[in-house]
Amino acid sequence: MYAPEEIVEIAIKNGLKKTKKTQVAKCLLGFIGGAMISLGYLAYIRISAAIPATFSGLGTLLGAAIFPIGLIVILLAGGELITGNMMAVTIAFYDHRVSYQKLLANWALITIANMIGAIFVAYFFGHFVGLTHTNVFKEQVIAIAQHKINASFTQSFISGIGCNWFVGLALWLCYGAKEAIGKIVAIWFPVMVFVAIGFQHSVANCFVIPAAIFEGGATWEAFVLNFIPVYLGNIVGGALLVSGFYYLSYSSKITAKTDKK
Repeated sequence: MYAPEEIVEIAIKNGLKKTKKTQVAKCLLGFIGGAMISLGYLAYIRISAAIPATFSGLGTLLGAAIFPIGLIVILLAGGELITGNMMAVTIAFYDHRVSYQKLLANWALITIANMIGAIFVAYFFGHFVGLTHTNVFKEQVIAIAQHKINASFTQSFISGIGCNWFVGLALWLCYGAKEAIGKIVAIWFPVMVFVAIGFQHSVANCFVIPAAIFEGGATWEAFVLNFIPVYLGNIVGGALLVSGFYYLSYSSKITAKTDKK
């Protein structure tokens, strides 16, 4: 593992690189990011829904254990995910490597691309192919979506904070690992924990709530009303609790200023 001070510099460089990709690359990689997270969620549903209700805790654990494959693919094979960018691009902004305008432009484009990728998977792989359209799988999708959209604005916001605290940490630890197996383990456990707890991830919700909509169990209005607080919570979790706190704690520039005093 790299030391925390080194991870700060790696995160800053990676955040800067994300803003320098072409618009086409951002769109394609953003689509991949949304699709991969959604395929991980689809796998969660296929596994957890098949477990009898008596052993629902086991189903949640097994589903949570398989969900991280989405972020592993994104970070090792290539992809853009807004929740990760909320951490990485923001720390580059804190270090004055990225302007406020470029930060927001990156967030906006990656968010849209992620949403398209997620809804694509929800419709074509979930509804059209039938993986969320039959028996217990349909019931599971609708139950999960209803649980999310029935949460209050404040509950959804705070849940979003918890989610991206863990996702941001997964990205942070991935940057700190030097070998591929270390990166996989670093991603796996924080993501597994947030899923097992039940925290809300804005892009994952762009899959499961539309999946429920396509099965007649939710509405687009409910989706939007859920997306806003969860997205805002994700910003706080990634941009403040991870990149903000670690930048203030380990940035060489801040340390140098403190030493001079």
